[in-house]
Amino acid sequence: MSEEIVGRRSFLKALAAGVSATVGLRLVSRASASESGESSPHRWGMVIDQTKCIGCGYCTLACRATNDVSPNISWNRVIEAGKYAGEPVYLPRPCMHCEHAPCVEVCPVQATYHRPDGIVMMDYDRCIGCRYCEIACPYGARAFNWEAFEGPNPEVPRWGEPEVERRPRGVVEKCTFCYQRIDRGLELGLEPGKDSQATPACVVACPTKARVFGDLNNPESGASQLLERYPAYRLREDLGTGPRVYYLPTRNEEVAG
Repeated sequence: MSEEIVGRRSFLKALAAGVSATVGLRLVSRASASESGESSPHRWGMVIDQTKCIGCGYCTLACRATNDVSPNISWNRVIEAGKYAGEPVYLPRPCMHCEHAPCVEVCPVQATYHRPDGIVMMDYDRCIGCRYCEIACPYGARAFNWEAFEGPNPEVPRWGEPEVERRPRGVVEKCTFCYQRIDRGLELGLEPGKDSQATPACVVACPTKARVFGDLNNPESGASQLLERYPAYRLREDLGTGPRVYYLPTRNEEVAG
C-alpha cells in the first residue's frame, strides 16, 4: 500500500475520532433522499416465502459470483430457524435495506447512504473501516473485509460472472440488492423482478422461487401482489428500522399454492 493511501486512511480515521468525540453517537451521515431533494418513482423490496425456501444456499452462491464476494464472506446467509410440522424452516438474510437504517446514521464519513430509491449503498472510497455500521446493524448483514480477495472466485463461472469490482481490504461490505442489475435493466427498458437480467442474482438463482423482488410502489409487481395476498412480517420491526425485506411465514401446502 502506498504512503499516499496510508496517509489518507490515517487522516480519515483521525477525523472520524474527532467527530465521535465532539458529537458522541449522533454522527454525521449523508443526507437522505428527501433531504437532498432527489426522488425516485421506485421503492424496491423483496419478499421471501419461507414455505418455499429449502435451504439449498443457491442464493448465497449466486450472490458471491455476481458480486465477486470472497468465500470467507456471505452477503446472503441462510439460517435454519427451527421446525414446522417436523420439517426445517429456513431464514434467508440479505441486507434489509431499511428505511431508517442505523448503519446510515452512525457512519462518521458518510460512506453508507440511501439512494433515492431506498437501496442502502456503500461508498468504498470513503469507508475508513471503523465498523460502526457493522455494530449498529441489528441484522448482521455486514462483513468486514479483513483481507484482500485475490485469485479466482470459486463460484465463477458456475453461479455467474462478476458484475462489480472487488472491494479493497479494510472496508465493510454488504448486499446491494444487485443495484447494477437494476440500473442496467431500467436503462434497457426491463422490469426488475420480472426480467431476470434486471433482477437480483439471488432471486434469479432460487430453484423454488422462494424470493420475489419488485417495486413496492407498484401494486402490480410480484412483491406487492404477495404482500396483498398473504400476511407477512419483517425482522425486528420493534426497532423502527423499516426493513424492505418481508417474510411470508411457513404455512400449510394447500394454502401456499
